[in-house]
Amino acid sequence: MKLGFFIMPVHPLDRNYAETLREDREAFILADKLGYSEGYCGEHLTDLAENIPSSLTFCASLAGFTSQIKLGTAVVNLPFFHPLLVATQAALIDNLLEGRFLLGIGAGVLRTDMEAMEQLDADRGAMFAEAIDHILALWSGSAPYNIKGKFWNISTAKTLWPEIGLGNVVKPYQKPHPPILGTATDPNSKGLIALGRRGWWPISSHFLHQNHLLSQWNNYAQGCAEGGHRADRANWRVARSIFVADDDKTARAYGGDDAKSPYRFYMNQLTAKLRKGNKLGGFKERLDMPDDALTLDYIFDNVVIRGSVNRVVDGILALHERIGDFGTLLYCGKDWADPALSRRSMELMAEKVMPAVNAALGKRVAAE
Repeated sequence: MKLGFFIMPVHPLDRNYAETLREDREAFILADKLGYSEGYCGEHLTDLAENIPSSLTFCASLAGFTSQIKLGTAVVNLPFFHPLLVATQAALIDNLLEGRFLLGIGAGVLRTDMEAMEQLDADRGAMFAEAIDHILALWSGSAPYNIKGKFWNISTAKTLWPEIGLGNVVKPYQKPHPPILGTATDPNSKGLIALGRRGWWPISSHFLHQNHLLSQWNNYAQGCAEGGHRADRANWRVARSIFVADDDKTARAYGGDDAKSPYRFYMNQLTAKLRKGNKLGGFKERLDMPDDALTLDYIFDNVVIRGSVNRVVDGILALHERIGDFGTLLYCGKDWADPALSRRSMELMAEKVMPAVNAALGKRVAAE
């Protein structure tokens, strides 16, 4: 099992914006030094807490500061951008990173973003599908382009001048294109069926109760079968909110019990947004569980993995026992309220937890 990194960067509103950006970049640079295999960044246009409006730009900012970690978007919200912009900017970043780029895509979930982009009543699902088709057509085709759609048309036929390079677009470093991924937040996400049909890779959200993860995998596998692709569990990314400390008391406090815990702040923010949208089902062990029963203490006991090294190892192994193999565990980063504790958690994950997890999984395989 590989170890990856993911942030939905949620920071207190009173923090300096430039400081939080520097902190988020430092987390990715640290992940690179510690050997995390990949790292993803979310984006929203109209959220001062979750304050990265362009995951593509964020990935580009790390090009000269990382050397081995693959960097991904989680996700570019395609309906909000012209496909030509996404195609060319993603190709640029893939070349800057010399193939260390992963393209996560979605349709967008934040309603203030939709309103600001005049898309509250738009068919964003159809826009999403057309956008990615246009992007793939740009990457696989050559000028003169004449790509038609309901929402966007792309042509360079009238102004093509190939002798000096005008009218064509830059192509990705990876051929035919970077790996494409989608993040699933609904317990029984049908989007994973569509993802599987295309042969793209799934990411299961960090706020899903483990009871819902197998249904997500089954939907993805169904889509793969329908599209003629092999459903490879090595391509499945499972994100989790994790905090590791040198002792359980510190882990429980910083990992949620303390009123000033960044994990408590994070879950307060997240549940408030999801409650307003009536989308709390992912946190629940049973979908018929009433919303009032979904307390923060319940979340920390059932969805967050926190503790000393041995306790976190046991939590990850229990997750694996419940859902079976998956390729990459994505550690979900939080605000660095205490930078030393936050850094220490990432270090312990890479240097202590994952080696112990993989050793235990190797013993299981050998015993079978």
